[in-house]
Amino acid sequence: MSSDRLLLHLLRGPAASPAPADRRGPRRPHGLRFPQAGAGMPRASVACSATSGDRYIFEDGDCIVASTDGVGTKLKLAFETGIHDTIGIDLVAMSVNDIVTSGYQGVVDGCQQSDCTLVRGETAEIPGFYAEGEYDLSGSAIGVVKDKVIDGKNIVEGDILIGLPSSGFHSNGFSLARRVLEKSGLSLSDQLPRNDGIRSTIDEALMAPTAIYVKQIIGNGSVKGLAHITGGGFTENIPRVLPSGLGAKIISASWEVPPVFKWLQQVGNIDDAEMWRTFNMGIGMVLVVSAESADRIIQDTHGSNPAYRIGEAIQGKGVHYV
Repeated sequence: MSSDRLLLHLLRGPAASPAPADRRGPRRPHGLRFPQAGAGMPRASVACSATSGDRYIFEDGDCIVASTDGVGTKLKLAFETGIHDTIGIDLVAMSVNDIVTSGYQGVVDGCQQSDCTLVRGETAEIPGFYAEGEYDLSGSAIGVVKDKVIDGKNIVEGDILIGLPSSGFHSNGFSLARRVLEKSGLSLSDQLPRNDGIRSTIDEALMAPTAIYVKQIIGNGSVKGLAHITGGGFTENIPRVLPSGLGAKIISASWEVPPVFKWLQQVGNIDDAEMWRTFNMGIGMVLVVSAESADRIIQDTHGSNPAYRIGEAIQGKGVHYV
């Protein structure tokens, strides 16, 4: 899939009161500039001949993939912390990370990270609907698959699961996280309890923008399946990419679970099964590849964070943690 052909549609509700300067983004967007099509830019010129779920198939074999998503109750933390310049990255990430498996400033940043073009933005004035200082976010991303659709059909027993690190909670699990924070008696500005020598406040840990994996994945023809670890965690997302009759074995000690998840589990007295079913536990995207190509793909997966061999496809169903 060519990442420069991703398109993003954004619908954003109003921010009724201007946010302060500093980390909180521009006071008010004055409009968006839409890039002109360059000479030689490819155009979709054939009609769709069939549809399959979120895929629209052209007669020449190419297809369009699409996703629409929001950021859920992470918006509540944005309102409480006043940090609005990263929530737009989350919005882009939730859609572009999904389609790669088959403030405005933050949205622009997210589009740049994923090599996609912001083709439309809208600020809707809805008096009396949003509370003072609140807004809503919704976005859609569209991409064109040129080579092959990664649908998991060729996954076999013994294939390797490779995990790409998350940047934190991403945009899921915040209803539970906010309840645990209330129970802890800590405030968002307090230091996050951790023993790795790194200092961060709770709001910084919770509001870290979602990692975007588009550039790490596109062009890697050896990937058989992809699972974006969003709502439902490992337990619900990994089985969706596996053929009938196959499950997954996850080696939970193969990567270091970030301190914020350990703290949340301890304070909230959350059992392991619920953690794996709700949060990404430090892995935001899972690639399924052949055993023969696993080492090369781990080496080739570029980015500032390493990739981990986290498990394998096994006979059975569901996800098993060892």
